[in-house]
Amino acid sequence: MFSSTVLPFILVVSMVLALLMVIVGVIAMAKNGNFNKKHSNKLMRMIVLFQGIAVLVFAAIIYLSR
Repeated sequence: MFSSTVLPFILVVSMVLALLMVIVGVIAMAKNGNFNKKHSNKLMRMIVLFQGIAVLVFAAIIYLSR
């Protein structure tokens, strides 16, 4: 039950958050302003974090579906 309801929701949320961080990063780099200089490393870390969560949740879904 947990793997069929909660894990897919967490997977989608983490994928959407990673996508939003990528979009924010691209916009910040395009404007090349003060925000980009201050927050570019933090945005990249957030992207990697959300992608890692998505991969782990995906692996858990595959493992628990057997």
